[in-house]
Amino acid sequence: MPHEAIGEKMLHILLATTRLESTHPFVRALLEDTQVRLDGAASAAEVLQVVRTSPPHLVIVDHQLPDAESLGLVSKILTVNAMVNSAVVSPLSEQEFHEASEGLGVLACLPVEPGTSDATRLLKGLRKILGVGSTIV
Repeated sequence: MPHEAIGEKMLHILLATTRLESTHPFVRALLEDTQVRLDGAASAAEVLQVVRTSPPHLVIVDHQLPDAESLGLVSKILTVNAMVNSAVVSPLSEQEFHEASEGLGVLACLPVEPGTSDATRLLKGLRKILGVGSTIV
């Protein structure tokens, strides 16, 4: 269930990865936003359990999960809860990713080494889709 923060909706984000630590610039940028609750999952099974029990606003799926291919997991997420947005960390080119992910409604394709600006763009896009403002500048 979403939380409220300073009159604004708290964004619940699930990061599915085994390689991006809390000190990574991308993760740090997400954590620095006081309106973001960031949880982690290390497998597709964990992701699907969270989506079933406490659906996040966004699942960020890494391309190196031990038990699933990223776009396959996005497809499974949609069957569990079509209201959950997704972003995918992928080594594919923009064109290749677009073709591979067509019809899955992926919010964003992130580079293999996402940075602070990727986090900022992702949060801006998520807030726009959800119709949620931000008090964070």
